[in-house]
Order: sequence, then structure tokens, then C-alpha cells
Amino acid sequence: MANTKNNDSKGNRAPLFRPMNYILMAAGFVLLIIGFLCLRGGAVEDPNTFNGEIFNSTRTVVAPIMMFLGLALEVVAIMWHPKAKKQEESNIE
Repeated sequence: MANTKNNDSKGNRAPLFRPMNYILMAAGFVLLIIGFLCLRGGAVEDPNTFNGEIFNSTRTVVAPIMMFLGLALEVVAIMWHPKAKKQEESNIE
């Protein structure tokens, strides 16, 4: 009896992630990479000199926003669960 439950549950389960989930995950990953790339640069050869380039708006505003949006999109991608049209139509009939 326990074996039939396991067989039914394995055979009738929908996939955990659908193609839209993977597309959203990839977009979130791209946003994260862009955010980290925006943080690059600003290094100086002489540590005793000050370089004001480290405080530009790309590093202090744009990069954190891009990384936050990337992380938020990853959460949405994991939680997204669209309803299948075929299942809805079969439930109506």
C-alpha cells in the first residue's frame, strides 16, 4: 500500500520549475552580474593618494540598486507558479 502511494506521487507531480522560472532566474543572475561589474574600478597604484573615483554615483547608487533588483528577481523566480491552462480547462469540464 505504501508503494502505490509513492508511485502515484512520483508519476503525477508537475515539475518544480517551469521555463518561465528559469528565464526569470537568468534575468536576475544577469542583473547581479551587472551590479557587481558596476562596483569595479577605482583602484590607485599608490595607497597614500586619495582617489575620489570610488565615490561616483555608479558605485554608490546604481550598483546596489541593480544587485537588489537581481536578488528580488531571484526570489520572484523561485516563488513564481503560473497556473497551467490545460489543468484549468480540465477542471471546468
